[in-house]
Amino acid sequence: MKATHLLRGEQVESAALAYLQSNGLTLVEKNYRCMYGEIDLIMMDKHDLVFVEVRYRKNDLFGGATQSIDANKQQKLRRTAETFMQKNHALKFDGCRFDVVAVNGQSANYKIHWLSDAF
Repeated sequence: MKATHLLRGEQVESAALAYLQSNGLTLVEKNYRCMYGEIDLIMMDKHDLVFVEVRYRKNDLFGGATQSIDANKQQKLRRTAETFMQKNHALKFDGCRFDVVAVNGQSANYKIHWLSDAF
């Protein structure tokens, strides 16, 4: 049995994935891990490779989901993305970017905010 926060994380990532797919992106890989960290979703947007960080907050009392991605987290994401691209050099893409999908609220009423090219 998984802990509640892990189950919620899976639900939020699934909601974010469905949202991005409904907006034309296609999944390349979920939960890519390496020594530098993890990237929640790696997707293609036409010819661009997109590294997606999914963030969840129940409410905005202590800052929203997007405010939780500090410079240190951004650096970890960049290093992880570089590692992914080195290991998947056969993958064809024109450019790459980092997006954030901020999810707030409860599962029945998730509010999803997609920030393309967030940093």
